[in-house]
Amino acid sequence: MQQSQSIALLRRVARMYGIQPCYVDARGRTQSASAEAMLRVLVALGAPVARLEDLPAALRQRRQEIWQQVIEPVCVVQPGRSQHIAVRLPVQALGQPIGCGLVFEDGSQRSFPIAGQQLSVRRQATVEGRCYVSATVSLPGELPSGYHQLHLELPGGQSSAGGQAHSLLIAAPPQAYRGCLDERLWGLFIPLYALHSRRSLGAGDFADLAQLIDWLAELGGRLVATLPLLATFAAQCEDPSPYKPASRMFWNEMYLDLSRLPELARCPAAQEMLASAEFQAEAAMLRQSPLVDYQRLLGVKRRVLEALAECFFGAPGCRGDDLQAFLRRRPEAEDYARFRAAGERYGLEWRCWPAPLRDGTIPPGSYDQAAFRYHLYVQWQLDEQLRALAFRAESKNMIWYLDLPLGAAPESYDVWRHRQCFADDATGGAPPDVFFTKGQNWGFPPLLPPAMRRSGHRYFIDVLRRHLELARLLRIDHFMGVYRLYWIPRGHEATEGVYVRYPCNELCAILALESHRHRAAIVGENLGTVPEIVNAAMRRSGILGMYVLQYECQPDRHPPLRHPRADEVAALNTHDMPPFAAWWNGADIHWRLDLGLIRPSEAASQLCQRDRLRQALLRYFQSAGLISAAAADERQVLEASLAMLARSTAPVMLVNLEDLWLEPQPQNTPGTFTERPNWRRKAKYALEDFTALPSVYGTLKRISHRPSENPGAVEYNSG
Repeated sequence: MQQSQSIALLRRVARMYGIQPCYVDARGRTQSASAEAMLRVLVALGAPVARLEDLPAALRQRRQEIWQQVIEPVCVVQPGRSQHIAVRLPVQALGQPIGCGLVFEDGSQRSFPIAGQQLSVRRQATVEGRCYVSATVSLPGELPSGYHQLHLELPGGQSSAGGQAHSLLIAAPPQAYRGCLDERLWGLFIPLYALHSRRSLGAGDFADLAQLIDWLAELGGRLVATLPLLATFAAQCEDPSPYKPASRMFWNEMYLDLSRLPELARCPAAQEMLASAEFQAEAAMLRQSPLVDYQRLLGVKRRVLEALAECFFGAPGCRGDDLQAFLRRRPEAEDYARFRAAGERYGLEWRCWPAPLRDGTIPPGSYDQAAFRYHLYVQWQLDEQLRALAFRAESKNMIWYLDLPLGAAPESYDVWRHRQCFADDATGGAPPDVFFTKGQNWGFPPLLPPAMRRSGHRYFIDVLRRHLELARLLRIDHFMGVYRLYWIPRGHEATEGVYVRYPCNELCAILALESHRHRAAIVGENLGTVPEIVNAAMRRSGILGMYVLQYECQPDRHPPLRHPRADEVAALNTHDMPPFAAWWNGADIHWRLDLGLIRPSEAASQLCQRDRLRQALLRYFQSAGLISAAAADERQVLEASLAMLARSTAPVMLVNLEDLWLEPQPQNTPGTFTERPNWRRKAKYALEDFTALPSVYGTLKRISHRPSENPGAVEYNSG
């Protein structure tokens, strides 16, 4: 076979497995994946191909697999309507009855036969000498909203599953819930580790978050947003990123408010520890540091929490019933605690653990019992404090906006327990773009679409529910991953990846169904280079997009910036972007130059472009009556920008708290690790101090009283 024929066949097989052989980059150019990258990803997806010579056999096998699959493992339907389900059958099955049964989510069942003449044949195909038809089956009655099981019984065992076929039916509303956004809302964003007070131990905790909620409610704000609060390995490794959690289903004990733990009142050991000179000196050092020292902070907190755990398990008392109630709700918490305890004995990399631990079974005696009790106790206490915090926000008519990361660390509990759903030989990332010319490797294993579907998306549903139990507004990081994700084969550079498609329709249906069940709205992070098909899917599914002013400005456009739409969350920036002051002054361009992401000539060109943009925005804000003079300083421009967002049709406006005192440093610089103090920088002011700052208090009061007029109606004079 000639090389060109082999490549054409490789692309054909790749498409059959959901791989995109090419994509359009940020500059509008078509980029083709290399043959090696496609082969590596095919192997990760389970294709029987290791070299080009294997492709003809792989093609035949894949065609057989597709046609022998009687029904898709997951089907999306709309509740309250008659349903038509696509099936593939051997042609000889057409004249015979097919047994059909429905098991509804509530456990009730219904059975009915389908006669061959009731099938609506759409097409016919011959595969390896066997004839198949593609047809539709009509289900009687209307399905209620929920997750239901469809079972088919073919005559004579005429299917690859011995005559039986099964599918998960997701009966979901066409759009996600938005009832919590019946009026326009505004609120604050700050990472919880950066939010600190004079009483907290060198980083924010749930007591600080509660105080922020109370203060903001008094100002008229309705929303508090922060970064992911999930468990991490920050005590054991150098990477504290909240976007590479130890699990997407369990929480971070660093944020526990020690003073509100019930065991403290009857634990002399913990009381003595907190009152000791050693603890007070350590706490003072942690508070004085401008950066969060995760390992030291977690070490200090752990000593206290271990003492509290020992007090509880030594004499549970009536609190033992509360723990059992927690375990009935979250039975997997014990499994997680054993996993973390085993990791402390054998190391983070579970792939190097002895069998049977690495294979998913942790028998008694293979971990320290005190470590197990510690991790179980802190997850129980996190559950209690988080639920109390969610109730507090609800009682003040506040919405808690949580953030769900795209993946989990390769060493995580999730990958260990659900390994069949993850691709171990690849990592997720992003191809090169205007800002990250070398691409990005995020370092976590991507989910396997075929395995996700075979499992009925159980893991995805569980992760969603953990967050929606607390949040009324949930941000899905890198929402494009619902449609496609850039896979980088292990050992390859970020420039050598390939896109893999995901079951977008099924995942959006789950988001819609779960959002209605929890009365929470869904936000999709759709910034950067996102295909229009993804944005269209979001609009169709009722999922809010994101508007960030920095991405919406063009100096030669009239007006020079697009206004937020009624289906977007509006903000000036995100945690991955320069704060407003740094962007306005062009500091971010100098950062990219220092990191080697752009050349000096490119930096000079971008600085000139930024100056043109500043002038265009100043003219626009003056024309719109948002500033009084074209020579306004950055404080006045910040106020004008926030006023524009407040007067837009966006249902949600998010204010980065640090912008209000013109913070010049970002929380995170993507594409860096040791080069920047990512995820470590505390807010410049303690909570007690910034709540009294006129630049903070006054600006937020003006936002709260801003009229709901649309500045887009103001005539713009570009002269």
